[in-house]
Amino acid sequence: MGRRDDLIRQQDPLVPPSGLYVDDALGGVLVFRRENQDCASWGIPLARIEQDDPPVVVESHQGWVPFLDRMSLVWVELVLSESLFGAGSLYDAWELPDALVPRLQARYFRVDLPYHPMWASADGSPVRWYAAGGRLLRRDGPQDHCWIHARGHTPADPETIRADLPGRWVG
Repeated sequence: MGRRDDLIRQQDPLVPPSGLYVDDALGGVLVFRRENQDCASWGIPLARIEQDDPPVVVESHQGWVPFLDRMSLVWVELVLSESLFGAGSLYDAWELPDALVPRLQARYFRVDLPYHPMWASADGSPVRWYAAGGRLLRRDGPQDHCWIHARGHTPADPETIRADLPGRWVG
């Protein structure tokens, strides 16, 4: 996986081994991922690093907060996020109106990944993932104000997503 830039270095890349460092906060945090504009970092608290599957924290303008309670889940989230945002013309996004949330939930199954915070703001939390037949969606934010980020596997998939959830898509 370390050689697959499409999976680890699109939007919020893994830090290369030579770039790993310890932030002094929380008694020390080993930073392994950085947001592409340097607005956030993901790391493992040194006090928990000996665990088989340690928890991960994320730092942004809100400080360091819990992200996911197991590193193995973070790897899944990282690959989903990087494949989503590195999709070029297969990607689109928009602010989903409340009225379409039931339609989203009826047409896409919820990916079994725990809710986690959106690093950019508490208002963008929680983050939830959905999928169906070659299509991946990430829903950021509470029900009354959420964004959908979508990626298809084929050029026809974004059109299917737009038909499933009609509205003013960015792309």
